[in-house]
Amino acid sequence: MIELKKITEDNFIDAFGLKLAPGQDRFVSHPIRSLAQAYVYREQCQPFGIYAEGKMVGYVIVIYDYDVPEYDIWHMMIDESMQGRGHGSAALDKVLDYIKTKPFGPSGRITLTCNRDNTGALALYKSKGFAETGAADEDEIELSMTVD
Repeated sequence: MIELKKITEDNFIDAFGLKLAPGQDRFVSHPIRSLAQAYVYREQCQPFGIYAEGKMVGYVIVIYDYDVPEYDIWHMMIDESMQGRGHGSAALDKVLDYIKTKPFGPSGRITLTCNRDNTGALALYKSKGFAETGAADEDEIELSMTVD
């Protein structure tokens, strides 16, 4: 069973030990950089550790964009040793459930970006209801969905 736990001073070092498979570093930032960004935006952002059987196997960050308004999913990753087990899919379900509680403010729009070459992640996001918006920035394409 997958759980999301807020990243705090008690578990942030575990996130630093997460590793991407060779070649995946172009798809997602290192956890140190991602958690630094989460700290900067801490009033509108929540980083989570993704846990399986009590062990952190990945992380994801949810941020609220007050200007749009919308929720954005940032930097989701699963450790290379735990990929291919459905953890990303289960974690994404938990993230969507969290966003539906509207923890930072009202919005039914959820957006994320994904490298166009990251076919596994794109397939996952589309299977959950995300659709390409047509917006792109270099190799990153934007996907979004609406929820109640």
